[in-house]
Amino acid sequence: MASVSMETTAAVKAAAKQRSKPGRFVPNYWPFVIPALVVVAAVIVFPWVFTLWMSVNSWTLGQAQVFAGLDNYLRLAVDLRFWESLWHTVLYTTLSVVAPLFLGTLAALIFDAQFPFRGLLRGVFVMPMMATPVAIALVWTMMFHPQLGVLNYLLSFIGIGPQEWIYNQKSVIPSLVLVETWQWTPLVMLIVLGGLAAVPREPYESAEIDGANVWQKFRYLTLPMIAPFLMIAVIIRSIDAVKSFDIIYAMTQGGPGTASETINIYLYNTAFSYYDIGYGSAMAVIFFVLIVMLSFILLKVKQRANWSDGETR
Repeated sequence: MASVSMETTAAVKAAAKQRSKPGRFVPNYWPFVIPALVVVAAVIVFPWVFTLWMSVNSWTLGQAQVFAGLDNYLRLAVDLRFWESLWHTVLYTTLSVVAPLFLGTLAALIFDAQFPFRGLLRGVFVMPMMATPVAIALVWTMMFHPQLGVLNYLLSFIGIGPQEWIYNQKSVIPSLVLVETWQWTPLVMLIVLGGLAAVPREPYESAEIDGANVWQKFRYLTLPMIAPFLMIAVIIRSIDAVKSFDIIYAMTQGGPGTASETINIYLYNTAFSYYDIGYGSAMAVIFFVLIVMLSFILLKVKQRANWSDGETR
């Protein structure tokens, strides 16, 4: 025991002597970290700090900046147009999540089956989500035209009269959701298709022996096993839809009137059309808080889904 203790002491002394030698290289990782920190501070931190500062100031472009405290936030509380845009955002987001989720799941179930030219048809089906939003908006705007649009022409074959689509306050949001659904249903299909590829086949064989029909197999086998993938699709589509701007602005600019004006459109008009930078900044802060809250809720719901391999197999 004494010899072991002496050997340990000698080793510790040798290590200490080695560390005390001059000229020994000590790795320094800060030169690699600092450029990334500078980029993050310039691109993320500074804009948000500046937005927070502007939100507590009364600043119309071209005029002097005056500190206003919480006046901009209090103004939001009584702004009926803001609450109307919030309702439009909730409605648009809900429809833009539910419709692609349903149609994308249905498409995934179809493309999961074996049939000729399945790979080719999959490729054709995912093409809409590869197009740029502005190009999609221009094409669909022409298709929605009440007199010259192809959609009303096709509806005439089944005895339905011409519709006003995006030119009517009651139908503008459903029409915009139709475009959003057409573009992003393929994304949901790919996510669910990945989940279906991971589903084992043994439970289906047992269910067929027990006499289960197609609906029962989907309800009690397929749906629980692809639920985590559906939650991923819901999270992605919710965050994407709630901040949608390009298609709405290119097609309606929030019109007719303010019938399709979401928070994004109202924020943009306030800051860059009316040049009320302070009020627009306060709106941006509130909008950011709403997105964070939505993300937190969706992630909490996702954590309750069965995600472990043992539960999905």
